[in-house]
Amino acid sequence: MSFYEILQKDPAVIKGLIRNTDDKKEIKRLKFGMGLRSLLIVLFAIAFIAPLTSVFGSENSCMAVSIFCILLGVRFVDFGYCIQDSILNLTIVFLLLLISPVLAYYVNPVLGFIIHFLSFFAILLITCDRPEMGNGGLFNFAYIFLSGNPVAGKVFWNRFLLMCVGLTICGIIFFVKHRHKHQDIKFKDKLAEFSLYNQKHQWQIRMSLGIALILILGSFFGLERFMWAGFACGSLLSDHSENPEINERFLQRVAGVFAGSIAFYIIYSIIPSNLHIVIGPLGGFLLGFCTDYKYKTAMNCFGALMLASGIYGVQSAILLRIFDTFVGIIFAVSFFNAYEFLVNNKYREKFNHHHFNCINNEID
Repeated sequence: MSFYEILQKDPAVIKGLIRNTDDKKEIKRLKFGMGLRSLLIVLFAIAFIAPLTSVFGSENSCMAVSIFCILLGVRFVDFGYCIQDSILNLTIVFLLLLISPVLAYYVNPVLGFIIHFLSFFAILLITCDRPEMGNGGLFNFAYIFLSGNPVAGKVFWNRFLLMCVGLTICGIIFFVKHRHKHQDIKFKDKLAEFSLYNQKHQWQIRMSLGIALILILGSFFGLERFMWAGFACGSLLSDHSENPEINERFLQRVAGVFAGSIAFYIIYSIIPSNLHIVIGPLGGFLLGFCTDYKYKTAMNCFGALMLASGIYGVQSAILLRIFDTFVGIIFAVSFFNAYEFLVNNKYREKFNHHHFNCINNEID
């Protein structure tokens, strides 16, 4: 394996390669590659996000961050159908990310819920033909992040211009990477496969409903930094497997947010104030070594708390992070169990029958 190929691998893959070799030289090469990969991602994030934020305004940094995350995703994950339909739908997704979070903020809660649900469901339906690739989580992050930072007037116009720049960059990369894939499959073919008894489509519906509800409830009750509750909720609901390990994720999220908050407080307290700016990138760098969910949760606290500490103060930001996380994960578990009871259990026989037929069709 070339060193460049190592840089393209996920940390979980690299750690697997390390476990499966006894060659000390190769182990050092793999570890160095994993560290360099993480460093390059952080440096690329700074080089990509900082200029866009400078040009289009700090109020639109959330769009710049969202574009960066989408950019990392579209390099590797296609939509499962031809490039013409994919580029058109990528444009639709960017427009939904631009308009829907802002529109839902300025209308009444009922209409806001409908906007969130339909918009996010459309995004999942367009982008998540293979949920196991994880791009659903990226678009989930982007939608919630933008919902937590609505804008209007000139700032919205700047966000539109930034969206156009991001769409151009992501569209070019998507075209270069995936133009030869699925040439005979149209998006309408994917729509024709839609079924309420399909496990993937049920996941898309369940997650869209959950995200729409948590966003509207957070906005309605005026929950500070309610997007944090949305992140926590979306993270639990993003498990697309037939038997989601939502209770395990609940415990890991709790452990992660406490560990990350404590680690942030210690680092923030012991280093000079002029070095506080490095805490966010440090969390991003360490995230590149993490494969377990609880450790990823912990490292994600660094950047979030660093930003919030400038608004609320360190201790208040930490307490708010923990509180919002608990709101999000308690809601996610409650919603998931209610959905399973009211929908999936009622139609379990039909789900199993549909799954059985799909397997038979694949064998035939």
